[in-house]
Parts: sequence; C-alpha cells; structure tokens
Amino acid sequence: MSLLLLVVSALHILILILLFVATLDKSWWTLPGKESLNLWYDCTRNSSLEAWSCSNVSENGWLKAVQVLMVLSLILCCLSFILFMFQLYTMRRGGLFYATGFCQLCTSLAVFSGALIYAIHAGEILEKYPSGGTFGYCFALAWVAFPLALVSGIIYIHLRKRE
Repeated sequence: MSLLLLVVSALHILILILLFVATLDKSWWTLPGKESLNLWYDCTRNSSLEAWSCSNVSENGWLKAVQVLMVLSLILCCLSFILFMFQLYTMRRGGLFYATGFCQLCTSLAVFSGALIYAIHAGEILEKYPSGGTFGYCFALAWVAFPLALVSGIIYIHLRKRE
C-alpha cells in the first residue's frame, strides 16, 4: 500500500510540475525566427534597436479562455493534492478518495479544454504575427498533462484507504 501511495503522490507531483511549466514558461508557439510566445507576454528581439520589446500576446477572447483554463487546472491540481493529503490522514479505513479523484478529473478537463481551444484558434490568437511557426514544448506539455491527470483521477476514485 505504501508503494502505491508513493507512486500516486509522485504522479500527482509530476502533473503539477508539467502544469506549472506549461502555464508559466515561454513556448506555446514558436515563430519562424526561433522566437517563442507564451500565454502571457510576447518578448521579441528588435534588431534595429538592439533591445527586447515586450507586450501582451493578444487581447483575443480565446487566449483569455486558455489562460483562465490553465490557471484553473493549476488551482484544481494543487487543491486535489492538498485534499488527498488531508483525506489520507483523516479518513477512516476503507474510505474512497472520491473528492480527490473528482478534482483531478476536473483538472484534466480544464487542461484538455485549454489546449484544445489553443489548437483550434491558434490562427486567431496569433493573427498579428507572421504566418508559419509551430506549437512549442509548453503546448506539448499541456497535452501530456491531460492524460496523466485523467489517469490520476481514475486511480484516486478507485483507490481505497487501507492500514
């Protein structure tokens, strides 16, 4: 049982790390010149001024939805980890971790929705930038975090507390 708890806790911490990096790091979209855009700011190198110029990525409503969903997924994932620890030490033997599993399933739904909206509406979100470019590693990390959070939520729902 202790090995299972260790694995579940490690998986949860891995998901948290993936979500933090995907939400806060700088590579949701990579421009053709190897410059990257994140969800929050666009910092590009202006070669004529030899300085960095930073601005909001976009005022697009779809981008705001992605930002909200990714922050919500972080909050839900942190909440579910705290809830898991609380349930682990206070729940009676034989109890199930339904609340933790539900929070993790909501986390996976939020990540899925945010990444899907970004994938579908990337053209609208990035309309002021030159065409071309690719999705960055933070976008891929969000897609990796989705199935991990889904599996974690299912595991929590089926996990029963034992001695």
